[in-house]
Amino acid sequence: MEQRKKKKKERRLSLLYILGGGILKEDFIVRHTKMIVLVVVLVFFFIGNRYTCMQKLREIDRLQQRLRDVRFEALSISSELTGNSRQSQIELLIEEQGIELEAAKNPPYELYK
Repeated sequence: MEQRKKKKKERRLSLLYILGGGILKEDFIVRHTKMIVLVVVLVFFFIGNRYTCMQKLREIDRLQQRLRDVRFEALSISSELTGNSRQSQIELLIEEQGIELEAAKNPPYELYK
């Protein structure tokens, strides 16, 4: 009897026994098959969920970088437009184009009150 238990214990520890599928015949595995299947399904679900979250985080980082770039470009364009719309700059551009316009000598006034 003691020799049988020893042989059974050796069989359980064998790599060939585990890879050959003999471990699936054990009482513990047979009794808890539903729980083991549930745990495996949940593990796959969590791995898939983590993968999806990582993809979304990469997309968020990419979009945030693009937003920073677009904001910087908008700020540069706004700054350039502000610089070009100054009266002195407009007068210089008119002069360079050869357009014969002059600044008003009299200040504007209201016709109706």
